Amino acid sequence: MTDDDRVTRLIAMLDDLDADVDETIDLADEITASGDTGLLPRLEDALGRTVADRNAYGRELLGGVIAGLGGTDRLPVLIRASAVDLGDDQDGLAAEIVDLVQADPKTARSILKPLTKDDDLSVANRAEWALRFAP
Repeated sequence: MTDDDRVTRLIAMLDDLDADVDETIDLADEITASGDTGLLPRLEDALGRTVADRNAYGRELLGGVIAGLGGTDRLPVLIRASAVDLGDDQDGLAAEIVDLVQADPKTARSILKPLTKDDDLSVANRAEWALRFAP
């Protein structure tokens, strides 16, 4: 199975209420471990659809894969996804964002500062929150 096939399967599993949770997480871990950054556009599109569908589980899982593959440069995508209130605690996604900020605070600051002035106040507030974790 190619990495692209794995992404297709992961997206299908996130849409399937009967999909095995452990199998889904294992597949997400395989995709992250592949290091294939060429998958990021598809994963980010899937994240956007997941948020639009109000699928908090999918947002957490895809956010982790995107953070793992894309690193600090993907903070804007993760902040925007996190800014949408889906009624969940976002522990996993928040931890991914904090880890990225702390791993590369200088880059994180340069990426997050402009987001604090975003027209969407939810995005601006989430960027401010994330900046608090930069040492």
